[in-house]
Amino acid sequence: MEPEAEHSNPLMQRRRAGLLLHPTSLPGPTVVGTLGSEAFRFLDWAGAAGFSLWQILPLHPPQEDGSPYASISAFAGDARLIDAERLAARSGLDGVAGAAVEVLEQVRRRLDATPPEWQQAFRVFCDAQGPVWLDDFARFVVIREQRDGQPWWLWPEALRDRDREALDELDADAADALERIRFAQFVFFDQWQELCERARELDIQILGDMPIFVAHDSADVWSHRALFDLDADGQPHTVAGVPPDYFSATGQRWGNPQYRWEVLQETGYAWWVERLRWTLETVDAVRIDHFRGFESSWAIPASEPDATRGHWMEGPGAAFFECLQERLGALPLLAEDLGVITPEVTALRHRFDLPGMRILQFAFEGGDDNPYLPANHDELSAVYTGTHDNDTTLGWFRQLEPAMQEHVIATLDEGSAETMPWPMVRAALRSPARLGILPMQDVLELDGQHRMNQPGTVQGNWSWRFAWEQVPEERAEQMRALIRETDRL
Repeated sequence: MEPEAEHSNPLMQRRRAGLLLHPTSLPGPTVVGTLGSEAFRFLDWAGAAGFSLWQILPLHPPQEDGSPYASISAFAGDARLIDAERLAARSGLDGVAGAAVEVLEQVRRRLDATPPEWQQAFRVFCDAQGPVWLDDFARFVVIREQRDGQPWWLWPEALRDRDREALDELDADAADALERIRFAQFVFFDQWQELCERARELDIQILGDMPIFVAHDSADVWSHRALFDLDADGQPHTVAGVPPDYFSATGQRWGNPQYRWEVLQETGYAWWVERLRWTLETVDAVRIDHFRGFESSWAIPASEPDATRGHWMEGPGAAFFECLQERLGALPLLAEDLGVITPEVTALRHRFDLPGMRILQFAFEGGDDNPYLPANHDELSAVYTGTHDNDTTLGWFRQLEPAMQEHVIATLDEGSAETMPWPMVRAALRSPARLGILPMQDVLELDGQHRMNQPGTVQGNWSWRFAWEQVPEERAEQMRALIRETDRL
């Protein structure tokens, strides 16, 4: 292979092979995977298989549909991932047992009897994160609980508009409930950091995920209303989405409030700086979802039922990333640049040495200039067989017409229909792209029943789990050999 180019982006220092798996998909007896023994076992397996990158989805607490991309906070962690056994052991307390929520409360009630350094770590966490996001997140969750999940714009006016006297009264009356929320967040990040330490020991970087937009019903919008395009009652003037295209005649109306970039600029993009700073304290690098929104985004009048009547609204562009660099240094970011991407978006990505995404499942329509074809990949890229929004590669391939299946195999120039998904896996790892990332489902040869998400649907998503029984005994050795062969070890 040719000598690798120098990159300012810490994510791009060498060729790596990555696994895409959200922690909720880890095995175990609980409703979702946790940060317990199964997570450590997964990391050890990934390291033995030669992977040096673990890509996850956003770690934030989801709303009712379970999507990590629609969260009540852009800072908080998903407390469902807390492992009860690890917490009980960490506390050093006797007789602590039960589900995670029960163990959390037992330990919190006896916090004075836990190791002093742990008590101190909790105080440091609250002091550092409280003014940035933790205090307002706790308030948001407690008020939401008191009002049976009612969105913040329907709260009594004093709470909706964050009247100082009303918040002081809440802080006094709900002190115990607020502390419960803060403690759960401390435990989540304490457990997550222990897992990250194990990843570092194995030379595995963790690639996080950050949606550009945040949910309307979130602690972030409630506590920073001036940064979003809202009216006096907290309702958005414009919301985010994408325009009509080949896939949808009416486009997509996501419903997230648009930013008031001019206001953010006046603050030196302070909220974004803190958001990215905190994220980079919890992961090694970050995938930015819908990167094109920083150049321009599709703004839809909130009164419109679909995305047809939107317009392109200019984003902050290079000034935003220059500010982030000044405050945070080199940016270990990956740009999600799927869909219709303009030359201006590509230029912005290249200016800041940010890799784009190349999805092999998209490579076989059109002609030889399809940017997803392996022959058209460049080094400043991350190649995937598919993402969390795609079918598994086996599921995708089996739904193709026979002629298209033959075309895929002929284009990849190896293997057969019977050996799928391995021709796609090998194509991804052989790509010039410096990052080659595989969904866990493809490494396990799983079919379409095991996909993570089907965009445009609301039922049956985000709940997939793998089981160790699905992992062939020789799979780690096979993957390590392939990763070594493709110079990604």
